[in-house]
Amino acid sequence: MKTLRLIYNPYSGDRRFKDVLDSCAEIFFNAGYLTAIIRVTTEKAMDVAIQSLSDEHALVVSGGDGTVNMAINKMKNYNKNTPLGIIPAGTANDFATFLEIPKDPRAAAEVIAEGKIISADLGCANGQYFNNVCGGGLFINVSHSIDNLTKSIFGKLAYYVKGLGQLPNVTPLKLNISTPSAIYEGEFSLFLVLNSGCCGGFNKISPIASINDGLLDLVAFRSMSIKDIAGILIKILAGEHLDDPRVLFLHESSIEINYLGKKKINTDVDGEPGPKMPLKITCEKGAINLIIPRHKNQ
Repeated sequence: MKTLRLIYNPYSGDRRFKDVLDSCAEIFFNAGYLTAIIRVTTEKAMDVAIQSLSDEHALVVSGGDGTVNMAINKMKNYNKNTPLGIIPAGTANDFATFLEIPKDPRAAAEVIAEGKIISADLGCANGQYFNNVCGGGLFINVSHSIDNLTKSIFGKLAYYVKGLGQLPNVTPLKLNISTPSAIYEGEFSLFLVLNSGCCGGFNKISPIASINDGLLDLVAFRSMSIKDIAGILIKILAGEHLDDPRVLFLHESSIEINYLGKKKINTDVDGEPGPKMPLKITCEKGAINLIIPRHKNQ
């Protein structure tokens, strides 16, 4: 039989994944995999779990975007090329949503057992990899300031309520954004550099996103009033924001973003604290082997 390592974070999302561990292991066994299960609650534990990978045929990570991001960064640090499957179990599961992986853990396990392996891109910001998004500005610190218990009880609602509380204190960022083809400068409320098309529960942030085209998508929102922000959110829900003059949209292999002020500006990488600005972001084409649903177009 083939071997599979299943890493799970018991504190992700509603914390119920542990209740279906046996069911998932049975699904993998019936698909021809012997499964080793590892409980990971700290970065050190993740480090050990990834570093000790040897000849496993698949690695499956159950958790939210942050847990998946940590696993991917460890894989790159240790040059591990084991095909990666994702069971979404976090509060926000944007990357799994983009991959069309079911939210039900058993259904996700079935998808992995029957899935296909592709070479997928990763973003890299100042040496830190991201599978989904690197961003800065409005809403960016929301996920960092909500404790795990609140997230497990209120889910995505906790993000939205906390984010709305930031609106009266919005301070635009004066940025210089440069790519191989152009340079842009101006004041922006929020910027997102995406590998996938989903972010913050919005599934159409970048409708043309692909994880194997060697390109990243920048979506940057110019400084605007609270009233305008509400209007642009409606456009985002419909996927109609890219043609709005208040939105800068770029499709590039590399992007540099510099803050033209004196403060230290925090960024976010897949829902976790990212590197300080300035940012040098590149698309690392085919950087990871990813297990995706057979029906999914990349």
